[in-house]
Amino acid sequence: MRMRPTLSWTPAGDLPPGTTDVGPLADVLRAGGVLVLSGAGLSTESGIPDYRGEGGSLSRHTPMTYQEFTASARARRRYWARSHLGWGTFGRARPNAGHRAVAAFADRGLLAGVITQNVDGLHQAAGSRDVVELHGGLERVVCLSCGACGSRRELARRLREANAGFAPVAARLNPDGDADLTDEQAAAFRVVPCSGCGGILKPDVVFFGEAVPARRVEQCRELVAGATSLLVLGSSLTVMSGLRFVRQAARAGTPVLIVNRDPTRGDEHAVTRVALPLGTTLTTLTERLDIPVGGTGN
Repeated sequence: MRMRPTLSWTPAGDLPPGTTDVGPLADVLRAGGVLVLSGAGLSTESGIPDYRGEGGSLSRHTPMTYQEFTASARARRRYWARSHLGWGTFGRARPNAGHRAVAAFADRGLLAGVITQNVDGLHQAAGSRDVVELHGGLERVVCLSCGACGSRRELARRLREANAGFAPVAARLNPDGDADLTDEQAAAFRVVPCSGCGGILKPDVVFFGEAVPARRVEQCRELVAGATSLLVLGSSLTVMSGLRFVRQAARAGTPVLIVNRDPTRGDEHAVTRVALPLGTTLTTLTERLDIPVGGTGN
């Protein structure tokens, strides 16, 4: 059984604003048994914006809530118009150096698993296996009536056919895969139903205001309980869906380490927060540990 690496904990309230020292990260990775918890910041270098970082989309964009989506046909039309337009860019995103480094750590046997708050599938595209998608994945759609799960790419084809000529210019792409459109631009968009039962289709992701499935949460709790350390990559930990696992690790005495440019809600529980770009930091770690990184996703 792996032993947890010995690290000095910094008392809550006395944490520095951030460090550039990656030594503690190298130490825990070298010891193995590391559980990765990744957030939107890991994908910004792939061209997918963050919610809360510098220039984050929440300063100008309010994501669709589950309650809005299920209650209003108009809201669903607006969502699918924006999401369909954004999918063209979102679906072409490729893993960056950070995703590839995480996959390389896993290949070397240093990780206990990967939990991601992201819905972009870039961990898997980089070669990581057994990734728990805490908030689901945009590559799938689910019917709210019959429960059938289908391909987002197939839905995109159906939406293109139903909306020939729909090509408004979007202001920007958002982290949840949709693009900024006005209500006027979305008004003529045609939503397609489930091809099996005619029900309402929803992306297989957890919307704001929607609970993460209990079985998935329990799976993540088991991963945290079995890890020797928790490495948080690019998450502000603002929402409880991710923060609860940091708190669980801290209560158990499991070292928590964070790589995020900005302060996070979990800093008080962390051994250290490295305030450096993720791609650079994780690439440096692969070099320190002499781990080759493949080119998957290029």
